Amino acid sequence: MENYRIAAVMLIAGCVAVAFIGSVLPADVGGAWQVSEDGLLRYSLSQSKYELGPCEDSDNSTSCVVVFKSRGADVAGLLRIPKACQVKGTPGVVLLPGATVTKEQEQGLAKYLCSLGYASITLDQRNLGGIDMQGDFEKFLKDEEPTEHKMVHDALVAAEVLRSRPEIDESRIIYAGENNGARFAIIACALEPRSKGVIAISTCGYGADDVIASGKLNDPDAVRFYRSIDPETYLDKIPPKKFVMLHSQNDPIIPCEYANRTYEKAFEPKELYTVDCAVHGRCPQMDASLEKELAQINQ
Repeated sequence: MENYRIAAVMLIAGCVAVAFIGSVLPADVGGAWQVSEDGLLRYSLSQSKYELGPCEDSDNSTSCVVVFKSRGADVAGLLRIPKACQVKGTPGVVLLPGATVTKEQEQGLAKYLCSLGYASITLDQRNLGGIDMQGDFEKFLKDEEPTEHKMVHDALVAAEVLRSRPEIDESRIIYAGENNGARFAIIACALEPRSKGVIAISTCGYGADDVIASGKLNDPDAVRFYRSIDPETYLDKIPPKKFVMLHSQNDPIIPCEYANRTYEKAFEPKELYTVDCAVHGRCPQMDASLEKELAQINQ
């Protein structure tokens, strides 16, 4: 298999109607986007509103469509709250699907979280979680905000949607994601000091600093951009929050060794669980570890 990390950096190097409710939350702010000289993404959140659409009851939860403003777009999500926990104190999860996966397709994991007593907000990510690294780099060179950065902002606003809900304990919010969604979840967790931690399923970083150190990337703008989208850049910003990875030993998309490399660079408190299944994304063998870590993070 072609080295995913090197392929990513070479791509960069080669291109020198709903019902309104009056909830207030941080959101869309002109001029809030920044990338520092060392490639760290920064956002400042201000005040905005979100809208709650149709709701649907199931045996153990209520799910509602929610739409909020974020960086010039209407972002849609599914808010799912356990019926048994519709009182103040419910922990929440910002759930970010992998590439090509809709918020509806991610409801298997959302329902599992619900069975454990966790509310969630699952996003329809821009480009359905897919990335255009070359196009984003070209935007960056023109001082335009890359879509990958906007998807991090979307996750930050989604956390505030959860915090605004009367059922949710605003101090017990974590980020979780699969594949590309996990990359955005890691960065959002690092940027958001109030979060409790992050659970990253079937993902890895891009190894930006390794590639830069090797001399394969030395253009200053490319270095800043590549570091800004690499979750490994932000690993030292996560503690004292917990960093958790779940990965299949036989993942057909992201080899387990890539997850191991990212995990080795992470800081305590951290945990990596590898399981013996052959799928990319969550599989049932991960559930016991997922339940254990959710409980520990939200103590």
